[in-house]
This record gives sequence, C-alpha cells and structure tokens, in this order.
Amino acid sequence: MKRAVVLLSGGIDSSTTAAIAKHEGYEVYALSFDYNQRHRVELEAAEKVALSLKVKKHLVIKFDLRAIGGSALTSEMEVPKDRMQDTGYKIQDKKSRASCIVHHASSISSAIPVTYVPARNTIFLSFALAWAEALKAEDLFIGANAVDYSGYPDCRPEYINAFEKMANLATKAGVEGKSHIKIHTPLINLTKGEIIKKGILLGVDYSLTSSCYSPDKDGNPCGLCDSCQFRLKGFKEAGIKDPLNY
Repeated sequence: MKRAVVLLSGGIDSSTTAAIAKHEGYEVYALSFDYNQRHRVELEAAEKVALSLKVKKHLVIKFDLRAIGGSALTSEMEVPKDRMQDTGYKIQDKKSRASCIVHHASSISSAIPVTYVPARNTIFLSFALAWAEALKAEDLFIGANAVDYSGYPDCRPEYINAFEKMANLATKAGVEGKSHIKIHTPLINLTKGEIIKKGILLGVDYSLTSSCYSPDKDGNPCGLCDSCQFRLKGFKEAGIKDPLNY
C-alpha cells in the first residue's frame, strides 16, 4: 500500500481530502498543526476525523505563529463577520433564540482577507514534505480549493505547481531520483457543495468537523465568519442540513 501524507485541519475540505486519499488506496498519515491559532477547536475535530477514518497515524506538530502575527487567526485582530449578500438562509442564535440571515459567498471581496496567515500553506507543506521523505512517501494531499475560498494566494493551482517543483529540487530523494513528489489537490476545482456531496458518498461524518474562525468558548461555530458562511452555503447547495449547532 502506498503511503500518503495528508494535511488535516479538521474542516470540510481537509476531511474530505483525507477520505479521498483513503478511498484511492493510500495508507494515510494525517498531519495537523497546533500553531497557537485562535480556532484551536479544529485540532479536536482533526483528531476525531482521523479516528473515524482510521488513518495509519495522526501527527500534530506544535509551533507558535502568534509570535509572528499578521493575521486575525494568530493575533487579537478582529475576525470579519457577515460579509455576504442575503440569500435567506437562516440560522438561530442559541442564546437569544433570534434568527439571523446567512449570506451568499459571491459577494466576498477578492482582496486577501485578514484571516490569511502569512505563508501558512508553505509552512504546512514543508512539514508534510519532510515527513513524506522520512516515510519514503511520494504523495502529499492538501484540500486547497480555488472556487469557494476567501482569496488566499496559497490555494491557487499555480502555487501548488510551484511548490511541487520546488519539492523535487529540495529533497535528497528527489535529487537522487529515488522518488518524485506529487501534490494532490482533489478539491481544487470543486464548489463547496460538490465537496460535501463527494464527502457524503465517501462516508465523511461532517458532525465531527469544525470550520469556524471565531468559535465560542464551547467550540460552537459563529455562523457569520467567512468560513462559516462558505460552509453553510455549501450545505445549502448540496441540499443537506449542516449537522453543527450554530
């Protein structure tokens, strides 16, 4: 069985990607990161997803990107909320019991948002590359998406292609011709709704996942940050109720 290192954040995209890698016959080595992020509840979700998918090993690497800052996810900077146009999709605030409107992703600006973490995917893929080389694995999986995303520069196909080229120039195995690193992005051209449908077919339990950038103290999603609204839009498009409590 071929080995693959799969980046697993605990969200919809990475969880679906891990399920795809397993479905394609890979022995999955899941890799998550505790980088002192605001939404650390995603680490609990990643652990649950890894267990549900019965991955070969789940490794969590810890380092502190809050020391660098530059993002609403690694500082006290406010997470943007409610940036989308009205589509009539409603969620209910559990405290006030009042309904509020969830909006449409198409209205989000193409400008890079403050939730972008400087060089995050480059850092993550570098760790994944190191582990893959140690495992003598040639395949890396990342749930990058260039359709329903928030304008992050490190989710674009040209970025992935450039990193793959670099990976084969920068590793001992690549230089010696013993392996050729391939970065798989099975979700790159799918909408969030298509991703969810694919995951359901593969048996992904989305009740275990976490997407929110600004969860409450109990880990419940806010429903209003960009990530929550992309998620809710995806479930609406898929015709499936989101199992999380907003």
